[in-house]
Amino acid sequence: MSTATVAVKKRTPVRPARVLLHVVLGSMALAWLAPLAWAIYAALRPYAETSEKGYVSLPDTLNFDNFTNAFTQSDMTHYFGNTLLIAVPAVLLTLFLSSMVAFYVSRFDFRINLFLLLVFTAGNLLPQQVIITPLYRLYLLIDLPGITMSGKLYDSALGLVLIHVAFQSGFCAFVLSNYMKMLPHELTEAALVDGASVWRLYWQITLPLCRPAMAALATLLSIWIYNDFFWALVLISTGENMPITSALNNLSGQYFTDPNLVAAGALLTAIPTLIVYFLLQRQFVSGLTLGANKG
Repeated sequence: MSTATVAVKKRTPVRPARVLLHVVLGSMALAWLAPLAWAIYAALRPYAETSEKGYVSLPDTLNFDNFTNAFTQSDMTHYFGNTLLIAVPAVLLTLFLSSMVAFYVSRFDFRINLFLLLVFTAGNLLPQQVIITPLYRLYLLIDLPGITMSGKLYDSALGLVLIHVAFQSGFCAFVLSNYMKMLPHELTEAALVDGASVWRLYWQITLPLCRPAMAALATLLSIWIYNDFFWALVLISTGENMPITSALNNLSGQYFTDPNLVAAGALLTAIPTLIVYFLLQRQFVSGLTLGANKG
């Protein structure tokens, strides 16, 4: 007579350290989401109601009037176009130039490779406020008649594109160079034996293999450049040339500012960054650790 054994899985005991970890992570998540939830709550309420009952009160009316008014009063369509005119060329040009630098320092053996990569990376460590005065004077001195509306590099979308490329290329070159170092050198050697040129090695062999890293960097660059306010505030003087982050200024009056309206406008300006992130979410998450295990 055979006896059947029943396998009983023992439940892993809950350790206090794990409970504490989940409590801390949950608290941090709530603390992070609380301002966003509060902004949504304020944007859905009329200002007359909050001024009468206070922000910490139950609502009588919830509607999307603030979002509609914020979109029309700030002329967001125009400023979205300005931001698109700045962000798209800046992202593409940054990825193109930084990938060329990364290809050079990672696939060719020269004495200045490490120094060149160090120079590009060190540019990201320089605070923006340190160079703003000489950069402002330089932009005023550079004349571009017929190229920009202002006739100068100052007060133009081209000026913002160039400064974004200059400040973001170092980080992108560092990430891409570490990623390219992980690619098999046999690919390059085999292509060289077959007579491939350096440009073909870069454009047709190496660059297609770097699509995950490029997608992750494109997501980061799009968010960083889109959310920029400092360079636009300093290097743009005409209100119509401002990017979307400056459109919120149109919602502030000289003597009165509706905070509920500003909250609705801020939420509207955040929508494009969310769209970019969700479209490239898989590439962004998979590319967070690219090049991190080899220097």
